[in-house]
Amino acid sequence: MKKSFRAMLSVAFLMALSTVVLAQSGAQKSFDNLKALAGIWEGRVTTDPSMPGMDKPNALTRVTMRVTSRGNALVHEMKEAGTPDDPTKYDDPVTIFYLDSDRLLLTHYCDAGNRPRMTARISPGGKTVEFDFLDLSGGTQFGHMDHAVFTFIDANHHTEDWTYMMPGDKPVRAHFELQRTK
Repeated sequence: MKKSFRAMLSVAFLMALSTVVLAQSGAQKSFDNLKALAGIWEGRVTTDPSMPGMDKPNALTRVTMRVTSRGNALVHEMKEAGTPDDPTKYDDPVTIFYLDSDRLLLTHYCDAGNRPRMTARISPGGKTVEFDFLDLSGGTQFGHMDHAVFTFIDANHHTEDWTYMMPGDKPVRAHFELQRTK
């Protein structure tokens, strides 16, 4: 009886350990996939419902991604189409991706004055990383970013879908069709 209890305990320990390792490797794999997006991207943005300031059919939005902090973080910076290139006149929303133990997180430094955090759900095929709202620092009087989905198409194309919750919990979805320029 003692021997079988030890065997069951050993099996349970190994199963728990393998679950942690698999979770870590899934988060790490998704983080590595996101880091492979390092570069400069341009593309069109469509919103639902339509937002006249963002839906500019002939203008390109630029997304810059760079790996930093010795590979421990990915910085995502977005410059909306039609905004000045002078950084003293316009500040771009910044998102930081990073691993926190066995999970992949992002913190979005929003121009609404808050910092929502989201945690990743990894797709089985590895082609999509979906981020769900976790918590928020700062106020919500102007709304907040609530959800994000990154879909890897190939080395030079990916899409981003961001959901912003307006005051009163009214979602605005922005879809980015991005192509690598560098």
